[in-house]
Amino acid sequence: MLKSLVSIFLASILTENYILSKFLGICPFLGVSKKLKTATDMSLAVTFVMVLSTCATWPIYRYLLLPNGLEYLQTTTFILIIASLVQLLEIIIKRYSVALYNSLGVYLPLITTNCAVLGVAMLNIEKGANDASFGFFHSIVNSFGAGIGFLIAMVIFAGVRERLELCDIPKFLKGLPITLIAASLVSVSFLGFGGIIENLFS
Repeated sequence: MLKSLVSIFLASILTENYILSKFLGICPFLGVSKKLKTATDMSLAVTFVMVLSTCATWPIYRYLLLPNGLEYLQTTTFILIIASLVQLLEIIIKRYSVALYNSLGVYLPLITTNCAVLGVAMLNIEKGANDASFGFFHSIVNSFGAGIGFLIAMVIFAGVRERLELCDIPKFLKGLPITLIAASLVSVSFLGFGGIIENLFS
């Protein structure tokens, strides 16, 4: 059981990273990664919402939607739950950290439509349907690992972008082109973890 949870946790951070492997959450990845502090704060908020949304969506799907044949309402239900959690998080941050609230700006309410958050919730259900042993605690660990993976990707890329600001980049590559090239190189660097995870738990 512990070995299974650890493998799920490490895989969701490294080999199944939701930004660098599944390409979910690209909007905040490119939009909020200009400064390290903002990227870190955004990632922590996303991790919080990922874990809480899984805690809410998994039992609702398993014990309400599935038994009553309402699986087709899954996406709508999950979005409503995530939107409610983001609103709660926004109220808390605005009350206790105005500076953080202002630095996150429009990207905080956009967590509602962050496909990484919805993707985690939906893929947990899909994994549970394909593997009966993938239960509630596995989903929570997967969500937390996905959040940590999101944080690591954001922090690494924020560091890369801060270094790019100091580089002498050709004019035709400045801005979005060099950002996308850097993002692709960071993504490729994570492919090397695939064999490590497989050998570690084989």
